[in-house]
Amino acid sequence: MPLTIKVDGQDVMVVEEFVYLGSLVHSSTGSTCDISRRSAITRAAMQSLENQIWRSRLAISTKLKLYNTCILPIFLYGSDCWAISKTDARKIDALDQWCLRMLLGIKWYQFVRNDNVRRPTKQPKLTAIIQSRRLSLFGHIMRMDDNTQMPRGSC
Repeated sequence: MPLTIKVDGQDVMVVEEFVYLGSLVHSSTGSTCDISRRSAITRAAMQSLENQIWRSRLAISTKLKLYNTCILPIFLYGSDCWAISKTDARKIDALDQWCLRMLLGIKWYQFVRNDNVRRPTKQPKLTAIIQSRRLSLFGHIMRMDDNTQMPRGSC
């Protein structure tokens, strides 16, 4: 029988993980599970647009605008609160390269260095974007009035 607790007279089951406001909250309190979930959702979104957008004759600049406005927000949602390990950073950078290669039409069997993939797009690394977002959030928190209460669960 699963463990339950009572909250306001209601039985609530204790679980290992749950989705709250679009982010996966895991009992390990790490971000790895949410990063993996967001990566899978991002890959699915990229693949769903493969034939219509990424393989089309649209200009690379147009594809990049679509990527930055439609795909990146899927992955980056909640990323300003992630605690990223080196393993997570490698996985994030691998996803980043995979997305850019798909966008540019570079197949898996073609030998193209990662630097040469990133150069024509002028895209910053996803890990750099996440770091910038985390620092921005930190700046907001540091500038807050000491008497202001942060909502629970905001990070």
